[in-house]
Amino acid sequence: MRVQRPVAGALGFETAGEGIGPKAEPAGRAGRRPGPVMPSDETSFQRRAAEKAWVANRTVALAGRLLVIGLGLVAAGCARPPVPPATSPTVVTVSHPVERTVTDHADFTGRTAAVESVEVRARGFGYLEKINFKEGALVEKGDVLFEIDPRTYQTALAQAEGNLASMQARLRRLDADLTRVREASSRGAGSQQDFDKVMGDRGEAEASLGALRAAVEQARLDLHFTKVIAPVSGRVSRALVTVGNLISSGQTGGTVLTTIVSVNPVYAYFDVDELTLLKARAARASAQSGNGPAATTSERPVFMALATEDGFPRRGTLDFVDNQLNPKTGTLRVRAVFANPDGSLTPGLFVRVRIPVGDPHPALLVTDRAVETNQGQKLVYVVDEKNEVVSRPVRLGASHDGLRAVEAGLKPGERVIVNGLQRVRPGVVVDPKPVGMPVPPRAAERGGPTSGGAAPGSK
Repeated sequence: MRVQRPVAGALGFETAGEGIGPKAEPAGRAGRRPGPVMPSDETSFQRRAAEKAWVANRTVALAGRLLVIGLGLVAAGCARPPVPPATSPTVVTVSHPVERTVTDHADFTGRTAAVESVEVRARGFGYLEKINFKEGALVEKGDVLFEIDPRTYQTALAQAEGNLASMQARLRRLDADLTRVREASSRGAGSQQDFDKVMGDRGEAEASLGALRAAVEQARLDLHFTKVIAPVSGRVSRALVTVGNLISSGQTGGTVLTTIVSVNPVYAYFDVDELTLLKARAARASAQSGNGPAATTSERPVFMALATEDGFPRRGTLDFVDNQLNPKTGTLRVRAVFANPDGSLTPGLFVRVRIPVGDPHPALLVTDRAVETNQGQKLVYVVDEKNEVVSRPVRLGASHDGLRAVEAGLKPGERVIVNGLQRVRPGVVVDPKPVGMPVPPRAAERGGPTSGGAAPGSK
């Protein structure tokens, strides 16, 4: 039941104008001062009853609201979760591993060097008179590069030849004297003293003749050395001295005039680490034991590329292996020789070198994008017959033409996920789309193997 709050008149008040004030007196009593109006007992009781009824009404309304909220929460908790809509399997691209016969290899960095490198020095003393070559050009062995003023040596040669002619004339005179002394002695007209004197003079003259002949040859050599010739064929550097400079010579070293380096062939020096060295020796020992033909040092192929070249287009042979490792670096110095008919390989170039390690063998190859790492473990994802994703731990090998060799953990013909790895996990069902095994663009442009193996035969 609805309880009405008491009105103002019931409590001794009434509405007067714009507010509520005390009840007005009758008109007859306007002249007297009104006294305080005291409420009766009945009025006080009604007021208290109305207040209690109003409080009870507010309490009931609040309880009802709380009850409605609680029932709503219970209904929401007991409701069934909505059924998610059906989703289609994740689309991924898969490829079969490439089956190919490959040869394991090791890559190193090195520097090219000339087979012959010569510092051209003068062997004669004098002023430089002429330069007969173009700086940086190719020269042949025996070409005259520099000329020194020859006049001093021409004079010395003429003097030596004059001394030689004088001694030859004296020797002829002594031969004639010896003949006359012998004839006189045979007739008993000459003395032994005269004979001995002529024989001694002739022996001295003959010995001096040999020394003078050597002096003439030395003078001719000195004159010949005024023309500095190229000791080897190759490319000549710039002239380190100019015309008019005084050129010195001597056994301890004369003036360096220029340098010459040979062009074809060239060397490539590189350092092999200890682990690769042991693997190569083990493979060589296996071949020598009868499992395969043993290759000599000159028959071992080596592949090389410049810094701007893709792959390893240049082929050479192993030429030299040092006799001991460097204990500071743990490496062994190795040298290979390469043909350089066009002269593009300049000494001192930075090069990449690849050497085969072991014999050709079949291998499974996958792209590097299909390989993931989980706590240091390499793995690939394959799709089984039920189109479910399976994780396969693998052991990886070397890279061949942009593809990575899988030594263990993968079988031929399995479907390897190559795209969409971030959207799958083991056990989920996927929609596989077969594609060819992706190959990096630069490796695809090279075309063909660069590791010394047989031609590829992918499945």
